[in-house]
Amino acid sequence: MTIEDIKKLISNDETRQVELKKSTGELKDAMYSACAFLNTDGGWLVFGITPNSLRIVGQEVTENTRRELAQGLAGLEPAVDVRVEYVDVPDCQGTQVIALCFDAWVWGKEPFTFHGCPYYRVESTTRVMPRDMYDERLRASKPHLFAWERQPADGLKLEDLNQELIRGAVRLGIEMGRMSELAYTEPAGKVLEKWRLLNDGVLNNAAAMLFTNNTYNYSQFILRLARFRGNDKIEFIDNQRVEGNFFVLLDAGMSFFFKHLSLSGKIVGFKREEHLEIPSEALREALINALCHRQYEKYNLTIGIAIYDDRIEIENPGMFPPQITLSNIKEPHGSYPYNPLIAEVLYKTSYLESWGSGVKRIVDACRKQNVPDPEWSVRGGFVIVTFRRGTQTSTQSSILEENDTVTENGKKDGKKELTDNQIVICYLIKENGKITIPEMARKVKLSERSLSRDLEILQQQGVITREGGRKQGRWVVLIEI
Repeated sequence: MTIEDIKKLISNDETRQVELKKSTGELKDAMYSACAFLNTDGGWLVFGITPNSLRIVGQEVTENTRRELAQGLAGLEPAVDVRVEYVDVPDCQGTQVIALCFDAWVWGKEPFTFHGCPYYRVESTTRVMPRDMYDERLRASKPHLFAWERQPADGLKLEDLNQELIRGAVRLGIEMGRMSELAYTEPAGKVLEKWRLLNDGVLNNAAAMLFTNNTYNYSQFILRLARFRGNDKIEFIDNQRVEGNFFVLLDAGMSFFFKHLSLSGKIVGFKREEHLEIPSEALREALINALCHRQYEKYNLTIGIAIYDDRIEIENPGMFPPQITLSNIKEPHGSYPYNPLIAEVLYKTSYLESWGSGVKRIVDACRKQNVPDPEWSVRGGFVIVTFRRGTQTSTQSSILEENDTVTENGKKDGKKELTDNQIVICYLIKENGKITIPEMARKVKLSERSLSRDLEILQQQGVITREGGRKQGRWVVLIEI
C-alpha cells in the first residue's frame, strides 16, 4: 500500500467502511469500530489522519506501538488475523500511517465482540449491536446449541404426534419424488429420525410445531384471524383464534380466506375458471412462509391474518435475514430459512420450495391474475405482507352464476349460490381428496349430518363427485377452486 492509496481511501471522509483516527492514542475507541467492521461489511481502520481536516500526519511507530496494537486486537473474539499496513509519510520523516483491513461478516459466522460487547456499523457511526440481532446471529452460527427448533420438546412423546399427518406427509414426499418409497414401510420414529426431528429418542420443538396434537406448552402455536369492517381495527365482523400444529393452522388460515374473500368465475372454452380475488396460491405461499420462518422463540407473539375492506395483512413475528431487505426482496435471492429443520421437512413434503423462490411465486401469481404486487414491511417486531383488494368485498361467492340458464320468460334458472361452508368444503377436498367426513366436519365446524347435507347439494349441482368405493375412493372437485 502506498501513500497515494491512503489518499484515495480517505478522499470521501469517514464512511460505513472507513474509520479515521489521529493516532493509536485512540486505540480503544478504534477497536469498537474494528469490531463493527467485522460484524458488518468490513472496512479500513486508519491511524495517522486527522478526521476533520483529512490531513495525513502519521505517527511514530515503535515496538511499543506494535505491541499495543496486538493487545487491542486480542480483545476481539473470535480471534482475527488482520493485515496491518505501515505506510511512510513523505513530508514527515520518521512517521507512518497505520492501516488495518477487516473482512466483512458472513451469514452463519459467529458475531464478533470487543471485550464481550458486540458492535456494528450504521453509516459512518459505530453502535452497540441490538440484542435481537446478536441472538439471531448466534443461533445461526451454532444452531445445534441455540436454535429453538432443535431444543428438546419438554414432555412430548411420540404418541402425542398426529400419526395420520406424519403418514400423509410421507405420502406427499414419495408422490413428489422427494422421498424414497421405502418410507412407506418405515415406522414413524424412523422417519422422524431421518428428518432430524427425533434424536436419541427425544423429540425436538420442530417435531412439535409440525405434528403435535398437544399444544399446551406452546403459546406461539396460535393463529389470530380477524375480518374487520372498513379499513381499521375498530369493528370486527369475525374474530377467531385457532391453536394447533403447522397443518391445522394452514388449513384454518386458508379456510378463513375462502370464507371472507370474493370468488369469481368465467367460462374459458369448455372449462369454467374460478379465481379468489387474491390468488389462493399467493395467499397460501405467504402463510406457509410465515408459519415456517417465524421466530418461535418469541413465545408471547403469534401470527395474525387481518382482512380489511381494502387489504389483507399477514403478520409474522420475526425479521428479514441480513441478505434480504425491503428494497431487494422481489429480486432473485438465495434461501435463508430461519428454521431449517422445519423448512427441510416442508420441502420434502412439497409444501415449500427451496432456492428462495417463494416471493417470486407470490408475485407471479398476483401478476397473472392482474392483482397488485404485494407489499412487504417491518413493523413492531413483525414482518408484514400486504395484499391490496379491489372494490368487491362480498363474503358470499356465486361460483355457478355464469352457468345459469335463461327460461322462456327471461328469468334465470334457479341455481343456488354456494355458501361460505360449501366453498370451504370444496377447498378441503381440493387439498386432500381422501379427506373423511368427520375430518371435514371438524375443520368446517359443522355437525356430520349438516356436512353430509352440504356434500349432497354440491354433488347435485355438479360441483363435486365421489370416485371409487366408500373406503378406497376419493372426492373430486369438478371446477377450479
